[in-house]
Amino acid sequence: MGKTGGRGDFEWVYTDQPHTSRRKEILAKYPQIKLLMGPDPQLKWVVSGMVLTQLLACYLVRDLSWKWIFFWAYAFGGCINHSLTLAIHDISHNVAFGNKFAKWNRWFAMWANLPIGVPYSASFKKYHIDHHRYLGGDQLDVDIPTDFEGWFFCTPARKVVWLILQPLFYILRPLVVNPKPVSLLEVQNTAVQLAADAIIFYLWGVKPIIYLIAGSILSMGLHPISGHFIAEHYMFLKGHETYSYYGALNLITFNVGYHMEHHDFPSIPGSKLPQVKKIAAEFYDSLPQHTSWTRVLWDFVFDDSIGPYARIKRKYILSKQG
Repeated sequence: MGKTGGRGDFEWVYTDQPHTSRRKEILAKYPQIKLLMGPDPQLKWVVSGMVLTQLLACYLVRDLSWKWIFFWAYAFGGCINHSLTLAIHDISHNVAFGNKFAKWNRWFAMWANLPIGVPYSASFKKYHIDHHRYLGGDQLDVDIPTDFEGWFFCTPARKVVWLILQPLFYILRPLVVNPKPVSLLEVQNTAVQLAADAIIFYLWGVKPIIYLIAGSILSMGLHPISGHFIAEHYMFLKGHETYSYYGALNLITFNVGYHMEHHDFPSIPGSKLPQVKKIAAEFYDSLPQHTSWTRVLWDFVFDDSIGPYARIKRKYILSKQG
């Protein structure tokens, strides 16, 4: 049941992540990029429109047959819900209302969370900070698969199963790799989400609830948009741990494809990341990039050198708190 080919371990490096030094170089040459940092005034309206669209969809699907519930969950609702998870990603960097109103960002993320069906935003924020600060960090960055995932999901068929089960691994992996105490925000997030689900169930029954949750699960599994999970940090070329994608799907994913730019400047909202690429083009044009998230999924499954082990890892020595 072990690996018969391909990688047998992660790619261990002993250098710092590249984003820190590139950020300094870019800001030294283009200090005007600092003007792009700060809140995006349009984000709250775009996100609210998406939330309300899903609430309308809940009303419209209440009497559909189950086959159409799951069809629309995958083809329509899942696309919106996946996009909302990426809005929550943006909001986790306080770009909805700015750093001065951090709490507003946390509560707005809970609003964006409502159509996803399960509490997500507060826990994501808690772990996403570590992903940026300790990119590839052993026992710190929970975006990195576990050794079991790398060992077991090593054949095309198993990698397809792994892609389908990605939502499950994203839920369970933090509890195994880097468990943290439950925060008050997570309790509040759960209470708000359960209350919203209860209201939807009271008004329109169970089918809208299944539509929302199924859409979230299906769209984060084997779905064209979910290609960004693999595209962002899986090592398609040796030594390169972050990749950008500049294609059309950025239009519905808050420019998450501009991932090198995002890790270089996490406080710049997704809507302004194309400006970073334009201003500092010589820093990005020569770097490897993806042209299709669907092709990324195909290559992940059928290329023996790519799998859950195809990630760069490093050790971080944390100073003990006194």
